[in-house]
Amino acid sequence: MRRTSGRTEPRLAGVVGALLGSLLAGGCAAMPDSGGVTRIELSKSSAEKNLQVRVFPVEPAKGAGPPDLLAGFLDALTADDDYGTARKYLTPTASARWNPESGVKVLGGRPTQPAVHVTPADTEVSIPLIGQVVAEVDERHSYRTAAPRDANLDFSFVREKPGDEWRINVLPDGLILNEVNFRNSFRQVDRFFYAAPDPSAPTGDAATSQDVLIADPIYLRRRIDPLGSAANALVAGPSKWIAPVARSAFPVGAKVDTVTLDDNRLGHVTVLGVDLGSATACRRMATQLLYTLADQGTGQVERLELKAAHGSPGCQASRGDEPATGPGSLAGQMATRQFYQREDDGVLYETRGGDDDGDPVHGPLGRPQQSGRKLGAIAVARDGEHAAAISGDGQQLYTVPFAENVSAMPQPVLTTPPRPGAGGLASPTWDGRGDLYVVDRDPQGAKVLLVRGRKVVEVPVELLDGRSVHAVKVSSDGVRVALLLKDSKDSKESKLYLGLLVHEGTKDAPTARITGLRPANPAFEDVVSVSWAEADQLLVLGKEKDKLQQLHYVSTDGSTNPDARLWSGGEMITVAASESRVNSGGSGGTPVVPPVLALQGAQGKPYRLVNNQWREQQGLQYRVSSFIYPG
Repeated sequence: MRRTSGRTEPRLAGVVGALLGSLLAGGCAAMPDSGGVTRIELSKSSAEKNLQVRVFPVEPAKGAGPPDLLAGFLDALTADDDYGTARKYLTPTASARWNPESGVKVLGGRPTQPAVHVTPADTEVSIPLIGQVVAEVDERHSYRTAAPRDANLDFSFVREKPGDEWRINVLPDGLILNEVNFRNSFRQVDRFFYAAPDPSAPTGDAATSQDVLIADPIYLRRRIDPLGSAANALVAGPSKWIAPVARSAFPVGAKVDTVTLDDNRLGHVTVLGVDLGSATACRRMATQLLYTLADQGTGQVERLELKAAHGSPGCQASRGDEPATGPGSLAGQMATRQFYQREDDGVLYETRGGDDDGDPVHGPLGRPQQSGRKLGAIAVARDGEHAAAISGDGQQLYTVPFAENVSAMPQPVLTTPPRPGAGGLASPTWDGRGDLYVVDRDPQGAKVLLVRGRKVVEVPVELLDGRSVHAVKVSSDGVRVALLLKDSKDSKESKLYLGLLVHEGTKDAPTARITGLRPANPAFEDVVSVSWAEADQLLVLGKEKDKLQQLHYVSTDGSTNPDARLWSGGEMITVAASESRVNSGGSGGTPVVPPVLALQGAQGKPYRLVNNQWREQQGLQYRVSSFIYPG
């Protein structure tokens, strides 16, 4: 519902106010701030489950002055049409130049405009629109958060002669929306591309050569052809950010012709400019489309048929295809396995998630160390067959199998010299291809190290700009990484950044680098703990300015979902989540989502998040120093 500039009749305004009040009480998604009275429609579509009001555009009112014209134009940008009504606010020349698909500027609040005195004799007027830009969406639909910055967006208005209608003749390209209207008009979806291969990976190992899809989150309009817009966004190629580590099976110039979904959850896509004669290439393209179109709000897509508009017959892809290439397929089938480390002696236990103590793992990590010194951080590999362990003094890194016939700790794969202060090895993390990463918190320059077997390679982090690496968490696909960075070595606060792992070199001389650093939600003042929770998002225990510490789900584009529930985490010191999922009842079953595990600081109490409620694990007789999921 919209209203403009006080032109509403008093009686009608009262009715509109009462209707607005009832909608807000029922969960109306956005507070209107301008525009004429428009018809509204309650949505029943599953695609609009988070939106209660559908907006219909209003054409320019006869005799509207520049301020009202600007307000009406901004309202029309949120309407569910092809921007045809918004163009009626523009001159023909401006309409031909204006490209609404060039991007979106997201403002932190309602924009303002200075008062402008317009006389009957005026034929030209300029009005700056003033606001704070907090995020932007580029022409490839990619969202990027930013520290709030002031913006003056210039609009010019003309009429041929006094008495004619005003129209906008100069305006910025793209859309201008506040955060509320942006969330109501756009939805976040994932398009999927293949992770770039590692040219230095050893041969002969299925995990190192397996294809896996990675999520590239984008924002598309909520109700404008959900399946078609997602398919077209996919074939257009990956976002600028993820492009260095993403590969598409679609050739340059490919276009989507038609997209349909039948009652059997079988999607049908026809494409132009693509040769589907190769069964392998066709299957790879169909798989990308299958996961991109799945769960778009119009019914779940279980299978997809891909055809060329003219020519070759095409192919099909389904969720059950082998080998599995879906997102998270390298996370391991470990959804029901959880580990914890005893605080008193550092022994590693495995539990199936109940309230019992579980059992010590096989091998040296399941027994107190012969030296009498307990181990530091432990990271279980994705296959659940071995783990990385750091010595209590932070100087040695071990990789240790879970095997009964291994009685003593092996030789360390990495040793650092003794250092004063907080230096030493920390934050071990595994990808799904068997590579191990660790941070060396050298006071002279912290660095990230890749450990492959007994080979250790430094992984430079580009564009650190004086910040130091405090911790890393690598995704299962091995090409994306979350980093906790500190502004200085004396800083007590960590900021969350996302980066890309680019693998290069050869099998004999592997290299890797972290590039494309981008901050997560800039509102985070301090992040205590971070864990990959899905193939496309992280679970973050952090604090925003002037707020209590909470748990947040953060997308890989750095955005947080305002509709997602936030859980209190005020006294938590660490959280653990898992990318791994196992379908209950076999293929096609409901995915088992491992519970979030957390540890309270003051008393060291362990908690699980079960059915959106924190539940203390009562049965553990040991004090826990950390919970661990594979990865």
